Amino acid sequence: MSFSDSDSSSSYGADYKNFKQVTRERLLQEMLRSAKAGDSRSTWKVLIMDKLTVKIMSYACKMADITQEGVSCKNLEDSSKIKAFLKNMSIKWWRIYTKEDSHYPPWMRYTSSNRLKRICVGDFCFLYCSIVMFLSDMSGKSPLYKKAYVFFSSPVSRDLVTHIKREGTVLPRIGALREMNLEYFAIDSQGFLTDHERALEELFGDEEDSRRSDAVLSVIGTRIASVFASLREFPYVRYRAAKSLDVTTMTTSRDLITTKLAARVWDRISQYKQKIEQFPQTETCDLLILDRSVDQIAPVIHEWTYDAICHDLLNMEGNKYVHEVPSKSGAPPEKKEVLLEEHDPVWVELRHAHIADASVRLHDKMTNFVAKNKAAQIQHGSRDGGQLSTRDLQRMVQALPQYSEQIEKLSLHVEIAGKVNQIIKDSGLRDLGQLEQDLVFGDAGTKDVIKYLTANEDASRENKLRLLMILAAIYPEKFEGGKGHDLMKLAKLPEDDMNAVNNMRLLGGAAETKKSSATSFSLKFDINKKKRAARKDRSGQEETGWQLSRFYPMVEELVEKLSKGELSKDEYPCLNDPSATFHGNMTNASLYYHLAVGSIRLCVVTGRALLDSVLRHASSDFKKMGRRIFVFVVGGATRSELRACHKLTSKLQREVVLGSTSLDDPPQFITKLKLLTANELSLDDLEI
Repeated sequence: MSFSDSDSSSSYGADYKNFKQVTRERLLQEMLRSAKAGDSRSTWKVLIMDKLTVKIMSYACKMADITQEGVSCKNLEDSSKIKAFLKNMSIKWWRIYTKEDSHYPPWMRYTSSNRLKRICVGDFCFLYCSIVMFLSDMSGKSPLYKKAYVFFSSPVSRDLVTHIKREGTVLPRIGALREMNLEYFAIDSQGFLTDHERALEELFGDEEDSRRSDAVLSVIGTRIASVFASLREFPYVRYRAAKSLDVTTMTTSRDLITTKLAARVWDRISQYKQKIEQFPQTETCDLLILDRSVDQIAPVIHEWTYDAICHDLLNMEGNKYVHEVPSKSGAPPEKKEVLLEEHDPVWVELRHAHIADASVRLHDKMTNFVAKNKAAQIQHGSRDGGQLSTRDLQRMVQALPQYSEQIEKLSLHVEIAGKVNQIIKDSGLRDLGQLEQDLVFGDAGTKDVIKYLTANEDASRENKLRLLMILAAIYPEKFEGGKGHDLMKLAKLPEDDMNAVNNMRLLGGAAETKKSSATSFSLKFDINKKKRAARKDRSGQEETGWQLSRFYPMVEELVEKLSKGELSKDEYPCLNDPSATFHGNMTNASLYYHLAVGSIRLCVVTGRALLDSVLRHASSDFKKMGRRIFVFVVGGATRSELRACHKLTSKLQREVVLGSTSLDDPPQFITKLKLLTANELSLDDLEI
């Protein structure tokens, strides 16, 4: 029986696996397969999870992966219903406990009043699993289950483990008691979330609460560290330093978010280094910790890639898309839900393509299919290469069942691309998109925005607000005091929307205002004054051939600089010095204190390169991959930033993994931004 994190990297075989594959492998191999015995195939296994761990499993594994292991899944809400049925059966039973479940102190006795707690979230109720309940289930002469395998998704205290081990009747019935150190959502092959949807509000809000923000950062830090525990990676930890950090300036909690989080992550990883077997003792990868202030434009600008624009314009719920399909019985069309995720090969191929490119590719795919299939030609009714309508494709699915899956995938995306292109056309989005990009690259200014607002009074409220937010990010001085009210009045936007623009100062806009104002003043005497640019134009370096594809998020530029060794050591210090003993002679508490008050700058970085052998297992696709780069954005990441990480992986030949507290589409981000000064409201109260 093991009471520590089990080994993972040594058991993955000869092939290098990406971030999400490693996560899946750990859940299946270290957890589900750990209970296999000689008669395991004939033994029914039940996996019982709480709300958080259900999400962890669902993002990393398919239901088929779990059932193939001979495992049936149950939510905690169902456990009371199955207890009587399972009581007399020979089963092996898993519970996965989160850190939240271990809040009971060791001395608390399990009684009928505290062994189970019910929490309601909206209309959804779930049973709150606790260690107290587990001990109650497994103790006594007649336990409910003959064997239990218990896995914690995050570290638990030594006192709690000791409390469990004191139960003499329970201990022999525990097949495993382990910390999985896997508490993140693998949303993408190169992306993860720590499940903190309210991080922007809790960490950047107008009313500072250092105790609350420290607690939030502690959980985020633990979950980030669990990523490195899963991959057996030991990172150089770099973070964005507070720009106002000097002896004459009073710092705020917002200024120190990345500094504090870097210290939390480093503290937890230092523990893993001592605790986990085969954990690297020298640095094997890079971690760059940022917050949303690093790029205020990326969350609101219109991104023209297929993935981003679908989520932006189609009001999707997560990755769920709802469309109508014809009924086979001749009844009215039926609604069908589909998930736009990595199991869909068409989606994977097109998601990072420009919407125009995606549309062309889809048309070519359908045209080629019809040209090569005589039956399809008959259904199409012509061979002249005419456009296929959605109805044509749906009829084809019914007439050619042997190709149904292939045609359904293509017809789905033809429909989606058609809807998106129609919205773009109806809303005049191309003109707006051009103005947005011209603003970012310094080819347009405030006068151009005023001209657009005057000529496009019927533009949607959200689009006008997003345009003004981009303007405010580039020219914050234009919105100082009451200056912004004239622009909001011209755009005919309510005061509620003004809050979103004003709250950008809480993400660092105020700190930039002085610098921007000074720059503006000095330019008054420049006869050839140019408009201000928020990005360097790379169109000459990377020719895409598609309009409105110049924009790139700041994450892309920072990661490239990091990979080349050109990232500023003053602006992005390194927390851990891999060669000296400075940190080894300093306690964690002392280190955290010095970081928090900003009295020292830790930016000792060596130029020592690590060998590519860090990634011990190389597949045909990753034979020459360098060490991984992890980027974490506090306050929400964007789909453009996730796309950039995929792009840079190919360009730099280093797997770039993006992490964040949440993944936000523009409407979500704007709503959250309004909440920074709306203390009595919630996400459900505000709409764009």
